Amino acid sequence: MTKRVLIACEYSGTVRDEFLKLGFDAHSCDILPCESKYCLDLSRHHQGDVMEILNQNWDLMIAHPPCTHLSVSGARWFTEGKKPMHLRDDAIAFVQKLMDADIKHIAIENPVSVISSYIRKSDQMINPYQFGHKEYKRTCLWLKDLPKLIETDNVKAETDQLHPKEKNRIWWLGSGKGKERSLFYQGIAKAMAKQWGDYITQNKVEDREVERRENNAI
Repeated sequence: MTKRVLIACEYSGTVRDEFLKLGFDAHSCDILPCESKYCLDLSRHHQGDVMEILNQNWDLMIAHPPCTHLSVSGARWFTEGKKPMHLRDDAIAFVQKLMDADIKHIAIENPVSVISSYIRKSDQMINPYQFGHKEYKRTCLWLKDLPKLIETDNVKAETDQLHPKEKNRIWWLGSGKGKERSLFYQGIAKAMAKQWGDYITQNKVEDREVERRENNAI
């Protein structure tokens, strides 16, 4: 049976499309409409609250919860009283619901975040330069029954030769560039699809073998 994959909080289709290319039954979900040029099959994108489809027998969920109220870089807006605390509390509660979902394999992706302080520390921290992109942007992964990603194309040496505005491009984006800042890296998406796709496929085969042995023992 084809493995079902949910990419939560994604409207770009970047990660979902990499799983689709490998033959997975992959779907994305976001409050925004899908913007992928491959999104011809509208049934592959659920526009709405991810909680509405969280219990639809997914084998793997990769979630990109909005970092607006979660990032460490924006935490001072709350401590200085410039943003109401309930916004951060709501964002943390949302992440906790994603982590608690009844899905065997889960990955939560976010920049350096208060998730580590309020829920638990991340399992892995990666940078785009480990996957072929000549940029710095520390990204944390919280994993449930998934292996850490293995870098596929480390270009750190080349990245370090670039001007700070190039290698730290994401931090030089001006105000109003939140959408561009949130775009996911293709190289990381490919690594997720290949490595985690292989893992859940093998894991599913092993689960079926255990079930077969248990049934034969009855």
